[in-house]
Parts: sequence; structure tokens; C-alpha cells
Amino acid sequence: MESLKKSRSVLVTGVSTGIGLSVARALTKRGYRVFGSVRSREDADRVSADLGPGLIAIVFDVTDPAAIARARATVESQLNGEGLAGLVNNSGIGIGGPLQHQPLEVFRSHFEVNVFGLLQVTREFLPLLGACEAPKSAPGRILNISSVAGKLAVPFLGGYVASKHAVEGLSQVLRRELLLFGIDVIVIGPGAVNTPIWDKGNDTSPYAATPYGKILARFNEYFTAQGKKGFAPDVFGEKIADILETPKPRTRYALVPQKFGNWTIPRLLPDRTLDRIIGKGTGLLKRS
Repeated sequence: MESLKKSRSVLVTGVSTGIGLSVARALTKRGYRVFGSVRSREDADRVSADLGPGLIAIVFDVTDPAAIARARATVESQLNGEGLAGLVNNSGIGIGGPLQHQPLEVFRSHFEVNVFGLLQVTREFLPLLGACEAPKSAPGRILNISSVAGKLAVPFLGGYVASKHAVEGLSQVLRRELLLFGIDVIVIGPGAVNTPIWDKGNDTSPYAATPYGKILARFNEYFTAQGKKGFAPDVFGEKIADILETPKPRTRYALVPQKFGNWTIPRLLPDRTLDRIIGKGTGLLKRS
């Protein structure tokens, strides 16, 4: 039996800015056809003009199952009988605030986008990645964009941290279930990437009158400053493209600037020690 050919088409969610745009740019430069999700026609026109004919922008929201199904039909119609080489689940949100005071609907929105949205897109496109009786191309590869926060918890990002921890577990289960079809699932845990998201910051004003008000404002300034010291977007995009193409990938990649201090050491420290370090650094540690 003749072996299936590898596709040169990839779906990347959330390509309007930031990490998604950098990944789409890196892949189109390598000759891939990238189907990129955006949430508005204006974004679709802008990104298409930026990246050229290698990018096919498709308007859909990862929280809208009907729109995802329509997107799948659109992608399938343009694949001309082949499948997808990869799916990069990048769409995500992160809205800061103390868990004691953040509205529950804001907390819940992280799971709607970062977890349920990721799973809805994955389920819809799995047949095009090879999860079917008669695949049209060699099995594809799924890259789920998690975060340092998928393994390490920081204050004031509870919804984001919790949802990224869920992405880590979901990815482990998917990887083992999809052994049946030869589809690999890889987790990408970025640290800071210097994208326009850091110019927006997080609005701390709803919590100004709470006991966390001043602490949260200082934390937000520090967090934003550190974010701008992260990987250049194009560098990060190339790293993701390398992982998509590497023959024998690891199951998880921690792509973290100053990795030893920002990832290795915090992961080795006892929880109580890290609590004290974070507490002192943020002003959250109550003095006796």
C-alpha cells in the first residue's frame, strides 16, 4: 500500500495579531497554505494583505459551534481532496482580576475560549487531520498553545491560569486517545512574547476600591513591562514552525525567555517558598 503524502496546509486559530499572526507568517514563508481564523472581515482583509496568497483568512469565533462547522466546510472545499498537516490552537484570552472580586462570567469566559473553544475546533477538524476511516493525507499534528501559567500559577490571573491548566490535561488525554490515528498532540508553553497585547494592559479600575487595588495596579505595571521583554514575535513564530516540522517532537515545549530563572527554578522550588517569593514581590504577603 502506498504511504499517504504529507499535506502542506495548516489551520491556525487567532491570526489577527500576536502569536497567531507570527505563526502564520512563519508557515507561509516556508511554503505552507495557512487557513487562519479571525473574528472580523476587517481583520481578514488586513491579514490577507499582510501575508499574501499563502494565507486564507476565515472569519469565525471559536466559541460559535455553527461558525466552526461552516469554517470546516470551507477549508475542506479548498483542500482539493487532501487533509491538514497541522492545527495550531492559538486563540485565547487573559483578563486580570482577583478571584474574590472578578465577576464569575469573566472567569467563565476564559474556559469558553481557551478550553471549550479549543476542543470544539479540534473535534470539528479532526477528520481533516486523519481521524477517520480513510484519511486523505498522512496524519496531521496538533499544537495547543498553553502558557507558563499552565504549570505555574501567578496571582490576579486566576481564570487564565485555571483554563491553561485545563488545556494541559486535555492535551494529554487527546494525545493518548489519538494514538489510534497516529495524530500527535504537542503542548506549547510560552513565556512572554512581545506582542501588541502588552500595549493594552489590563483594566484594574474595577478593583481599585478593594483591598487588592494598589497591589493589583503595581502588579499590572510590572507584568506589562516584563511582557515587553519577551521573545520577538517572528522569532517565536519560527520556533513553532520548527516544532510542527520536527520528526520526533517532545510532548511539551517551554518557550520561555531567561528560561532558567523564569521557568526552571520556579518549577523546582517548594510551593511555600514560591508563595513567599511572590507574596513579597507583589506586596500580597501579610506582615505579622
